[in-house]
Amino acid sequence: QVQLVESGGGLAQAGGSLRLSCAASGRTFSSYVMGWFRQAPGKERRFVAAISWNGDYIAYTDSVKGRFTISRDNAKNTVYLQMNSLKPEDTAVYYCAQRSVTTRQYDYWGQGTQVTVSS
Repeated sequence: QVQLVESGGGLAQAGGSLRLSCAASGRTFSSYVMGWFRQAPGKERRFVAAISWNGDYIAYTDSVKGRFTISRDNAKNTVYLQMNSLKPEDTAVYYCAQRSVTTRQYDYWGQGTQVTVSS
């Protein structure tokens, strides 16, 4: 059974930084694309960033480009999201997810970690 456990969320001031981590277990971590998503209150869950199995391919949503950095350590089965220059609109529950090789859909999700940015 795949498990994804996020950590590192919390309260930050605008302009500050937070680093999220997502520890994975249950299947060969290095084989899968990993993604970060977020859901703000009253809004749909949206894509934030993704990284290929070896880090060669990385994608970001436009609103976080230049501020957020996704990375992974396959030896530690962990994916990270470094968030700098935080804005109040970054406030959301952040989820990591693992994408199926066959369906190319994100089929496993963590429980989420709250990020709150104060102005």
